[in-house]
Amino acid sequence: MITGVRTRTVLSQINVTPFVDVMLVLLIIFMVTAPMMQEGLDVNLPKVKASGIALTDEEPIALTIDKKGEITINNNKMVFSELRDKLEAIYKRKKNKIVLLRADRDVSYGYVVKTMAEIRKAGIEKVGMITEPSEIEK
Repeated sequence: MITGVRTRTVLSQINVTPFVDVMLVLLIIFMVTAPMMQEGLDVNLPKVKASGIALTDEEPIALTIDKKGEITINNNKMVFSELRDKLEAIYKRKKNKIVLLRADRDVSYGYVVKTMAEIRKAGIEKVGMITEPSEIEK
């Protein structure tokens, strides 16, 4: 004698609750870690009042001089003696030759000018200086 025969029913709906839970956890993880993913060099920029330069479609090279005098091009460290050759190689096929120079305010003026001279010797005529707005503008 068979008692209590069970019939199985097919669930025709997808349970999205676990999917939503996982997506919310991932969203929170990305929101917390995204600000930490920005790398950069600690450069104390001078504060001045100046107008910006007109940029082109091509992204300009950002050359940074930190307070130790170390030079980086787009977050790649290099020695001063190789600067001209590296810039010539980068701009060999580009029409618009623009370099944005970001120098720490504690770097000597002579070193910044020496770097700018190497940039000019590499055939780059347009050099923009990256600064922070002065307190007067804020």
